[in-house]
Amino acid sequence: MNKQMTPSRPGITRSTAFISLLASLLVVVAISSVGTFNWHQDSSTQVPFNAAQIVHQCQALHALPGPPSDFHERTESDRYVVGTLPTLLRNASIWTGRVSGHEVIVGDVFLDKGLIKEVGTVKRSVLDTYKDLVIIDAAGSWVTPGIVDAHSHLGVDSAPALRGSDDTNSLKGLVLPWLRSLDGLNTHDDAYQLSISGGVTTANVLPGSADAIGGQAFTIKLRPTAERSSSAMVLEAPHGLNGSRVDQSRPRWRQMKHACGENPSRVYSNTRMDTIWAFRQGYDTARKIKVKQDEYCAKALNGQWKDLGEFPDDLQWEALVDVLRGRVKASQSAYHEAVHNHCYEAVDLDGMVRLTNEFNFSIAAFHHAHESYLVPDLLKKAYGPTPAIALFATNARYKREAYRGSEFAPRMLAEHGLRVVMKAGRLSFQNFDRVQRAHLSDHPVLNSRHLLYEAQQAHYYGLPHNLALAAVISTPATILGYDHRIGFIKPDVVLWDSHPLSLGASPKQVFIDGIAQIKNPHVSKKPSRSQEVPKTPKFDKEAKDALEFDGLPPLEPKKPDSDIIVFTNVNSVLTRQGQGIQETFSVSQTGAAGVVVVENGEISCVGALQDCPLAQNSGDVHTIDLEGGSISPALISFGSRLGLNHIDNEPSTNDGSIHDPLKSDGPSILGEGSTIRAVDGIQFSTRDALLAYRSGVTVGVTAPSSSGFLSGLGTAFNTGSPNRLANGAVVQDITALHVSIDSTKPSVSTQVAALRNLLNGGGEGELKAHFKSIVQGKLPLVVQVQSADIMASLISLKAETEKTHGYSIQITFTGANEAHLLAKEIGEAGVGVVLRPSRPFPASWKSRRILAGPPLTQDNSVLALIEHNVTVGVGIEEQWSSRNLRFDIAWAALEANGRLSIPDAIALASTNLERLLGVRAPNRDLVAVKQGTLLDFEGKVIAVISPNRGQVDLIV
Repeated sequence: MNKQMTPSRPGITRSTAFISLLASLLVVVAISSVGTFNWHQDSSTQVPFNAAQIVHQCQALHALPGPPSDFHERTESDRYVVGTLPTLLRNASIWTGRVSGHEVIVGDVFLDKGLIKEVGTVKRSVLDTYKDLVIIDAAGSWVTPGIVDAHSHLGVDSAPALRGSDDTNSLKGLVLPWLRSLDGLNTHDDAYQLSISGGVTTANVLPGSADAIGGQAFTIKLRPTAERSSSAMVLEAPHGLNGSRVDQSRPRWRQMKHACGENPSRVYSNTRMDTIWAFRQGYDTARKIKVKQDEYCAKALNGQWKDLGEFPDDLQWEALVDVLRGRVKASQSAYHEAVHNHCYEAVDLDGMVRLTNEFNFSIAAFHHAHESYLVPDLLKKAYGPTPAIALFATNARYKREAYRGSEFAPRMLAEHGLRVVMKAGRLSFQNFDRVQRAHLSDHPVLNSRHLLYEAQQAHYYGLPHNLALAAVISTPATILGYDHRIGFIKPDVVLWDSHPLSLGASPKQVFIDGIAQIKNPHVSKKPSRSQEVPKTPKFDKEAKDALEFDGLPPLEPKKPDSDIIVFTNVNSVLTRQGQGIQETFSVSQTGAAGVVVVENGEISCVGALQDCPLAQNSGDVHTIDLEGGSISPALISFGSRLGLNHIDNEPSTNDGSIHDPLKSDGPSILGEGSTIRAVDGIQFSTRDALLAYRSGVTVGVTAPSSSGFLSGLGTAFNTGSPNRLANGAVVQDITALHVSIDSTKPSVSTQVAALRNLLNGGGEGELKAHFKSIVQGKLPLVVQVQSADIMASLISLKAETEKTHGYSIQITFTGANEAHLLAKEIGEAGVGVVLRPSRPFPASWKSRRILAGPPLTQDNSVLALIEHNVTVGVGIEEQWSSRNLRFDIAWAALEANGRLSIPDAIALASTNLERLLGVRAPNRDLVAVKQGTLLDFEGKVIAVISPNRGQVDLIV
């Protein structure tokens, strides 16, 4: 272009001519830096001013996300905080995550500048160059990379729950790929520090599952930052986070949340067909945009600038277009898509697999995926790399989609070569509105602080130890696309007090970006065997049955072929002695394993073989080798709707919920003052009850379901009985009267006033009579309450009533997150406490002041209460967790630093619960455990000894 030509072209000034020339030169420069394209430009075509930018943008469309090529050569982390002292962890057993989780290095870990500088042997000459060096002697303890929570709602479903604290779901439509969890990320969630105290260093914060496409997820580091902003927590935010198009040859990872099946169908009152169609519409919209972009770029890269116009883009759909472009993490041999798909049943998994192949996108992981183990070959047909499976260990059967969930799923998926990720628990549907119910919140409630517990349980049921650890560390890091930064020995590490797959393993310290996160950590001394990988039982037959019976294997116990059972190779026997539990035989005292003879359900002999004549009889005797196992009292489950519900959140399978007399009048046909009895609605042979029985929980205590003030009369039943008319099925018709003072509708003061009136002779009919029994000390009153302030009011009401009527009232607080704040007063008032859950979480304002336990506090609530002479029991919240009660009480003992004995731990879920809940008929059942005890990950329940029913049930 020259000066003579410029005037002959209308509207072109010398200035714009110069700019046009410069743009042409920039195109040439851009071509040389990002590649070549065909040049067939017509001489009359005006080259756009931003031609170089267009060329770069078009060529960048095909760039795959990943770190810069020199990422591993950096000497300082971009997350390094100036002033952080270098730290040396000496003499550690280091699980690196490498070699498929098999590599363990004994040596040191050196952290500096937000990076791990060396692992193994750190030379003295290197350390001598540092003046201020923090040295921690691990003394052989385990060090692992930080735990990665691939499925969390931290920050968007904040604790405690307050108005505006739930930003998990939008109800603006089924397909919303433009929403971003970061825009709702609350920096004041009380759960951040709790999760860190469980070794969690990174969380993928997902939108909820009310929508088919809920939006974009963001991965965050949990440590607080000096900036105190949400954005400062984000790990490698996408370059276009603020709407700008940054010139980057390697884009950054993106995450997307999908959900199929019941959740979006229920929220929007549609069907699975509607949901899949919404997916197809959304992806088709994104596909059309992608096609237009490709056509545009084909012209631009061929120099066809005439009438090219602007790059076809749409801010609402650009994230979904990225999915279709395979915005994935490139590695040496594979790539992984950023779509996280909430999906349970085979029908939904099949629909999503077909969708991936229709639109050519891949899925990082199917989450929840309870039926995935039934269809492994289907999952391998998904477009691109086979998705990972992110699932719970034992949390299942809470709705139809989860009914066929199996504890053996992680093991079976791994056997089919699928990658397994363990995820934290879910929020109960009970007492929540439809928006809250929609998202099946994973963290919180069974919160991510205990994500490692999911890996421990998966290992217990057969997932190999290397894959179990990888399932919460390296595998989620890889599927998220951040394995260059986390999931392996990187600057996020955890120093554990025991092997991380041991029950109750707790951090001694957690480092995020090389920075210690726990101030003055409290560490409990663990048994020496806790430093080893647990020797878990064999469940080969059970896993085979789960598959053979399509997820619903028979769970009923079997009868032995003799009335005389001889248990051999017994290491310990614990039995009830009055109101307590004592060890009556121990190999540590005798020096040799013993035998236990049972006749018609009663123990007739315990001791050496020569001491028990029947044990030497080779005739009509059924012999069971416990292989160093134990016999101990059976447990009692309380706090859930066990026995009233088959499937928690499927109304047609349940007893239902009773009316609240403070909110509405009861049906007139009931008469004035009628009191509902749980015994009338008990359902036997529910899967959760039978699984509890197979885990040593032989009695369930339950009260009528209610979301209001008055619940009704509880009952005690045998969890292994086939029906109500069977021998010993109903242990006790009426146990206690249950009320709740937790909600604010009506007001707390109104509820306390109602209770005062009833205690002072108010009410009508049966209700009045039952409260008279309570006042006379004949019937216990069980009060669901969390707040210490409400407990204080109830303690005052108890004293007031006792002074007026002259009787001692038996009151038990259940829930009781804040009971430790009044431990002295509760003990002096003679009130008992059932902690549920036993490991607290600040879910609501009235339960936020928790005693977290090690490593954040020296004591847990169990200890704090016991040391003030409070009778303490341990309960549960949801019925599926009845089977894990044995591990709950063991965990409480492990945190007690030797101050809670094994008999004391068993009492928490047996004799103590009987006293607290009004069970007068003692549970004399005993549990035979093979290879270990009821309180460890090595023992397997194989028989229930029932003196009351005169029989032994075999768990086979």
